[in-house]
Amino acid sequence: MRSLFAAAVLAAAPATAQTSIECSNLMTQTELNFCARDGWAVSDAELNRLWKEVKPAADRRGQGQSLLNEQRAWLRLRDRTCEGERDQYAGGSIAAMIYWQCMDRLTIARNAELRAMH
Repeated sequence: MRSLFAAAVLAAAPATAQTSIECSNLMTQTELNFCARDGWAVSDAELNRLWKEVKPAADRRGQGQSLLNEQRAWLRLRDRTCEGERDQYAGGSIAAMIYWQCMDRLTIARNAELRAMH
């Protein structure tokens, strides 16, 4: 089970409060949105883990700066792409889910690229 922090609840509750959502039994769009964000958080953690392996290896080969530039460009492209997908649903309750699913999808693809470099 993935646990999520509901932003609205946290804004009104003490800092130690948590709201847990069972992502396999979703009932509302809000739950879908939070679970999509949680899915991306897992992919993002893997991205950071891989970076800590791939970047030093690229540095040893003299390719570290090039890889860093590539990664920064990829991050900007990912963010702009996902913002664009989200903006197609601006004002709709599904917009956040669209954004986080895009972030997850593109981060998973980048993770595969980084694994191939390793």
